[in-house]
Amino acid sequence: MPDVELRAPLHLLLHVLVPVALARLCWPRDWKRAALWMLAAWVIDLDHLLADPVYAPGRCSIGFHPLHTWPAILVYAGLALPKKTRWFGIGLLIHIALDGIDCLLMQASHAT
Repeated sequence: MPDVELRAPLHLLLHVLVPVALARLCWPRDWKRAALWMLAAWVIDLDHLLADPVYAPGRCSIGFHPLHTWPAILVYAGLALPKKTRWFGIGLLIHIALDGIDCLLMQASHAT
């Protein structure tokens, strides 16, 4: 299990690499636009500014921050359906999925 010093930068790197890779794979002709829209989904991390401290390496975002709750996630899934908002919605869902994986890694590291 990666420790905090490795987990945090890897987590941030994946927030860039996964949307870009998906855009290249699924929308090769429009991959740059698709990637930018998906990367724009990082805007949901603005809800971290409401927390004290803003960054806590051992805190799971899912269920804690307002834009990382199940009602918000349902909205993101809805945004992924219409063509006009699809890339942004997919970006939001990727962001949430990566945050969820990070939460699982944190739980696993605390269990050992």
